[in-house]
Amino acid sequence: MTTWCILSSMFRRFKCSKRGLEMSLRACVQAQKMQAGAQLDLCARGMMGCINTRLLHIGHQDLSKRLPPGVQQKRKPLKMTKGISLSRVHVHNGMTIEMLAAAMNKSMDHVYEVLFHIPKTECYDHDEAVLDQQTIIDVVKKSGMIPEFVSKKEEEEEKNEDVVRQPPPDPSVLVRRPPVVTIMGHVDHGKTTLLDKLRNSNVVDSEFGGITQHTGAFLVTLQSGESICFLDTPGHAAFSAMRARGADLTDIIILVVAADDGVMPQTIESIRHAESAGVPIIVAINKIDKQNANVERTKQMLLEHQIQLEEFGGDVQAVPISALKGVNLAELQEAIVTQAELMNLKGDPVGLVEGRVVDARLDEKRGRLAMAVIQRGTLRKGQYLIAGTAWAKVRAMFDDRGNPVQQVQPGMPVEILGWKETPSAGDEILQVKEEAELKRAVAWRLAQQMKVKQEQDAAVINELRSEHDKEYTAALVTRRQQGFYRARQTGPRRKEITHEDEPQFSLVIKGDVDGTVDALLDVLDTYKSRMCRLDLIHFGVGHVTESDVEIAADFNGEVYAFNVQVPEKVAALAKSKQVPIKKHNIIYRLFEDLIASINKRLPKIKEDVIKGEAKVLQVFQVTLPNKKKSYVAGCRCTFGSMSKKLKVKVMRDGEVVCEGSVVSLKHFKNEVDSVKKEEEFGISLSDQDFVFQPQDMIVSYEVKDVDQEIDWNPGFVGKSSVRD
Repeated sequence: MTTWCILSSMFRRFKCSKRGLEMSLRACVQAQKMQAGAQLDLCARGMMGCINTRLLHIGHQDLSKRLPPGVQQKRKPLKMTKGISLSRVHVHNGMTIEMLAAAMNKSMDHVYEVLFHIPKTECYDHDEAVLDQQTIIDVVKKSGMIPEFVSKKEEEEEKNEDVVRQPPPDPSVLVRRPPVVTIMGHVDHGKTTLLDKLRNSNVVDSEFGGITQHTGAFLVTLQSGESICFLDTPGHAAFSAMRARGADLTDIIILVVAADDGVMPQTIESIRHAESAGVPIIVAINKIDKQNANVERTKQMLLEHQIQLEEFGGDVQAVPISALKGVNLAELQEAIVTQAELMNLKGDPVGLVEGRVVDARLDEKRGRLAMAVIQRGTLRKGQYLIAGTAWAKVRAMFDDRGNPVQQVQPGMPVEILGWKETPSAGDEILQVKEEAELKRAVAWRLAQQMKVKQEQDAAVINELRSEHDKEYTAALVTRRQQGFYRARQTGPRRKEITHEDEPQFSLVIKGDVDGTVDALLDVLDTYKSRMCRLDLIHFGVGHVTESDVEIAADFNGEVYAFNVQVPEKVAALAKSKQVPIKKHNIIYRLFEDLIASINKRLPKIKEDVIKGEAKVLQVFQVTLPNKKKSYVAGCRCTFGSMSKKLKVKVMRDGEVVCEGSVVSLKHFKNEVDSVKKEEEFGISLSDQDFVFQPQDMIVSYEVKDVDQEIDWNPGFVGKSSVRD
């Protein structure tokens, strides 16, 4: 009762509203049911609420100044003393829980707690979980912030870790170096014979088939003390890429042209390589000792292909020689030295090593070897080299005769041992000071190759996707035009399995050196036939291995080994798996064998083989036992013989008007099985309604299965052995 009196007096004093009184009364009634301490607390809350409510109304200035009725009351706009501002959060698609927490400047526990109040977010249960766009918006909004989507910042461009060439050297450190000379020309014009005479060796006999199939580098010391680095490139049509690499490596090109043949296709190609590389040419007109040699005609042919010889007012030296008999070789050497002096060829022996891979191979005993020409620096043991994505720590070096050397100066050829992977012919060789830097460069180059491959794959995928979208859109339009009920499938869905009827030939290629394998691949790139699909499933340098046989067996293919050995264990495995291993050491014979193997995979076609022809002279009408009328042709055999067992067709004005079999074949009144040339006979066919006409031709033929031949010719298949 005392509490009620106190409350009533306070309500009257502060003039509380009716709503406040009701709230307080409820509080009092509830307070009587509680303990004394709780009663005072609850009453105090109700009282303070009423007091605050009343004071709010009393303090409003508009309520104390009311205008007379009918007069419009003007109120000042309500002004906020301090505006409410929500922070903005920059977000983007693909954010993880950790990234979103960092963007909002909140803890990850906060994000997890907010996700607990968002439905269907149970899958986001770890820090690296990627949130979808709507979930990101909900989390930010429920955190009292405004999401603002921005484009995802692209990752900073990866630091270029590649190894590049050094700046040009100081002219004061340059010294004179031997010129790098490449001998080029058409096949069988005597390039290797010329080189054989220059270095007093016998290279021709060591080359299979008498033709050069590798790019070799040799150092020749002349009688004058001058040294020349010679590159011998193949003249065969299959080795165009090798000749192009030789032109890029060289300082001077010796263009060998046979005086009896003149300018030939590979001669013209060599001229183009020299022009594109900007390399001066010295023409060696070879085989002047032959009876049919015509030096002047050869010079005129060179002039027709823009080779301006000195005697015609140009700057190209021409030396008539005989490589076989050693005629005028000294004059050719003087021409090379003169051209090198005019070019003032110098090299830097103190800088980091730079060079170019001429060829690479896998030696069974020593490992991976790369023939190279050093262009800058001095190569020594223990140095780190990089070529493409292959690298090496130089373990040993050998000259062109296989003798070990301790150092190699600019302009000299060398065979390098110590490669972890086999480099590719034509790759640039650069020296790296430390192994760590070397491995970073290799990793960077591999990453760049992967990026290029991904871009190429993405382009192919986008193209296929575009084609699929076009087909899908066309099919969708067709279904809509047909209507709902017509487009429905009447039966259950069934997975369609398509089988390719196109014949396929799979092969594995192993070669002795990288340049030769490249040449084989270049020839295979010309294969465009649709008669049979050619599938190159693997290629590499080195001997045939068990894995080569295994992969060929999986694809029902064959192994082609070019100038490499097949171990007995591998041969036994190939025999057990019925995998043919074709061993060759001459390139055109390899492709002759390949074409023959492809032809065996082609299905046989049926072909009509004509056995006899006859001319219709007169037509007779006869009545058959069933009283049906039929027609008999009186003929004369003009070619071969007419047989009753073979099929026949009737030709009229060059067109087939009837086909069938022979029912009756009579010579005079006798039924016979065959009729020879120039004999007259009567014939009736299985088609009794057909009416013969005079001058018709009746052809007797036999259907046989005939082998097909692939419509692909690499350009040199079928040539007999030639000599370079």
